Amino acid sequence: METKWLEDFVSLADTRSFSRSAQMRHVTQPAFSRRIQALEAWAGTDLVDRSSYPTRLTPAGETLYSQSLEMLQSLQSTRAMLRGHTSAGQDVIEFAVPHTLAFTFFPAWVSSLREKFGPIKSRLIALNVHDAVLRLVEGSCDLLVTYHHDSQPFQLDPNRYEMVSLGQEVLAPFSRSNAAGEPEFSLPGRAGQPLPYLGYAPGAYLGRIVDLILKSSSTAIHLDRVYETDMAEGLKAMALEGHGIAFLPLSAVKKELRAKKLVSAGTHLEMTMDVRVYRDRPGPKEAAKSQAQALWIYLQAQSSSKERAAGWVGSQAAIR
Repeated sequence: METKWLEDFVSLADTRSFSRSAQMRHVTQPAFSRRIQALEAWAGTDLVDRSSYPTRLTPAGETLYSQSLEMLQSLQSTRAMLRGHTSAGQDVIEFAVPHTLAFTFFPAWVSSLREKFGPIKSRLIALNVHDAVLRLVEGSCDLLVTYHHDSQPFQLDPNRYEMVSLGQEVLAPFSRSNAAGEPEFSLPGRAGQPLPYLGYAPGAYLGRIVDLILKSSSTAIHLDRVYETDMAEGLKAMALEGHGIAFLPLSAVKKELRAKKLVSAGTHLEMTMDVRVYRDRPGPKEAAKSQAQALWIYLQAQSSSKERAAGWVGSQAAIR
């Protein structure tokens, strides 16, 4: 059994589509199907119910799915630790980043750093939000990049950890567009006809933010949860297939919005979050990696200049 079979299987469980998963895994659909069949042969039982659409997992498949997530995460963590041994003393900055930010914010952010700060050597450790924060607490990364909202704060001692704000992210509802460019599903829905809802798995950070959005709505929202995953990319893939409404970070859907493949599914149902970077404060007898320290100083300077600019604009507005 190969680990890539498990990765294929997790992708299929998230997208419920052989064609979509094959595309995401960069293989042909026949090759992808053969891998899933090979995994089923190894397991000795059917993992996928092929009699329905979208594709569903069998009870055995559901069991393997939960175990696969744990096994892949454990392997990833072990690999990161092993690589940490070989990179000791090297100036590689290790970032712990939640999955969604790893797909959306991080690549463009690193590109901007290389343009303005200079080239950096980095290692990305993509995790769920809880485990990404745990990496920082355990000292297993140099920097943590994550979301923040005052309603869902992290219990990080400011005496131990430093923080710099990198920007903001908007979480809002989106739906596939129809031929007229309008949403196939539009909030708030009706009591007798709730809208199909693509939600985050229980405990997911973005799921808690969505719950806050729905609870604070002045209008009753009628949704029927038909699918869930803890990854925004999985929800986006399902929304693009027309399976329902998904609350997604704006940075994750910019291309789809420009192409008019996705459109807003409702107004006044969004939440703005901060994107922050944290690090463990170096003690008096310890020093951060030189490159990580230089980057931190740069980020602090950038944040301070933005705050001064915002203060100047605010003071000019007050004068007017």
